[in-house]
Amino acid sequence: MTRRYITVSEAKEILEKALKERGELSPLQKMALQHAEETARLGAEDARKMVEELLTLEFMDEEHAVKIADLLPEHPDEVRAIYYKEFALPLEDIQKILDIVAKYR
Repeated sequence: MTRRYITVSEAKEILEKALKERGELSPLQKMALQHAEETARLGAEDARKMVEELLTLEFMDEEHAVKIADLLPEHPDEVRAIYYKEFALPLEDIQKILDIVAKYR
């Protein structure tokens, strides 16, 4: 099995589809859906498009792209907080990320 990161918006879409098809969700799935409904800020399609665009940046990996699509940072410090454990991004790379995020806001 391969691991694939998904955005909160995509998780919401998957859980809503499961609910519609099966008519019910497990208690854990219900809690996950409630969380996704409260925190998803983009539609699943826009979130996936943003992730794909972020992945065109040479320094970007899928894990960080998904986190950025979920959090939608507005300020350089918010981007730095996402990367603080790994490495410090140059301001020009942070600006590239913020420019992409701004397109989907």
